[in-house]
Amino acid sequence: MAPDASPAATPPLHPDVIACIDGGARGNPGPAAAGVVIKDAATGKAIYKAGIFIGHATNNIAEYQGLLNAFKTAAKLGAQKVLVLSDSELMVRQMTGRYRVKNAGLRPLFEQAGALAEQFKHVEYRHVRREQNTEADDLVNRALDFKKNVGDVL
Repeated sequence: MAPDASPAATPPLHPDVIACIDGGARGNPGPAAAGVVIKDAATGKAIYKAGIFIGHATNNIAEYQGLLNAFKTAAKLGAQKVLVLSDSELMVRQMTGRYRVKNAGLRPLFEQAGALAEQFKHVEYRHVRREQNTEADDLVNRALDFKKNVGDVL
C-alpha cells in the first residue's frame, strides 16, 4: 500500500470506494464528532453515511476518528482500493508522510490508521476544500447537534 496525495505521482487509482471524511469540535477542544460518507466509486452512490459523536476532543482527533471509521467500514465492504477525501490538510499530510505527527494525542490514532490502511491494496489521500466535503460536514454537525451517533454507524 502506497499512500499518495498527488495524483500525478502514480497512475490513476480507480478506487473501489471513495471515503469522504470530516471532523469537528465546538470549542476545540470541546464536543466533537466525525462524519463519514463512503461512496461506491463506480456509481458515486453513497453506501454508508455516519455521524459519530466522540465527546470532548479536538477537531484533529475527530478527523482521525473519521478516518478510522472509514477504514473499518471500507474493509467490511470488501474494498481493496480506497480514495480518502478530507478537508484536513494536516491529517492528509501526516498520513502521506509530508508532516510528522508531533502531537502525542494524535500519534496512537495515526499509528492505528496506518495499520488499518495496510489491509488495502492501495490507499490514496487527497485534500479537498471544505465546500467539496459538505456531506461529511453535515453529518458532523448533526452528531454534534443531537450529541449522539447518527446514520449507519458501525
